[in-house]
Amino acid sequence: MFNKILKCLTAGFVLMNVAVAPAAQAMEGSQEKVVYHINDSTNAKALLGNVKNHLAAAPGTKIAVVGHGKGIDFMLKDAQDVNGNPYAVTMETLAAEGVDFKVCNNTLKSRNLTADAVAYPAKVVPSGVAEIGRLQAKEGYVYIKP
Repeated sequence: MFNKILKCLTAGFVLMNVAVAPAAQAMEGSQEKVVYHINDSTNAKALLGNVKNHLAAAPGTKIAVVGHGKGIDFMLKDAQDVNGNPYAVTMETLAAEGVDFKVCNNTLKSRNLTADAVAYPAKVVPSGVAEIGRLQAKEGYVYIKP
């Protein structure tokens, strides 16, 4: 009786490993994807620092920074930090490492701004909140809000 139980348990573990192993291997090889959410540009310097540190610790991570409301301010042309340093320079450096910057068009419209107000390399998306949801639901991004 004991041998039969042992054989059944062994067969179960073998089947479980056969089913789980490919999924685990697929996850190991997949790229880490993260969306950073910002709705208050007073946090922009900290957010950009977090993104730099994230890339230093996990090179090759696919990162999207999505702003809406007051969170787009640092992604507008001529935006500067408190020391007068243009945010666009840091954004361009991070974009060269694969970071995407996305600005909410609903916010632009509510402020009577056009896409021309947005600094390179940021891109306009229809809705910042919808973009965050889409990245998580459809593209497997994890969410971070510094």
